[in-house]
Amino acid sequence: MPKLYPEALLFCILWAALAFLGWSRVGWQAAAALTLGLFVIIMPASAYTLSRTGNFAIERGVRWSILIVAALITLSLADLG
Repeated sequence: MPKLYPEALLFCILWAALAFLGWSRVGWQAAAALTLGLFVIIMPASAYTLSRTGNFAIERGVRWSILIVAALITLSLADLG
């Protein structure tokens, strides 16, 4: 069985919670955009960062920064609605 990384698990749980929040407060379009964003934005950004730098700390920072920006956008849209 592969090793479970708590930081990566926490990130996935928070991203799923953000998608659920987007669905409940903004609509299904927000949940779909957040779910798709995981594959379209985060995965390539992580791969690009790691291939260029090889530094996992920078990759982690990029990943968490994207999550924070997505949360801020989702919360802003929820307040507008």
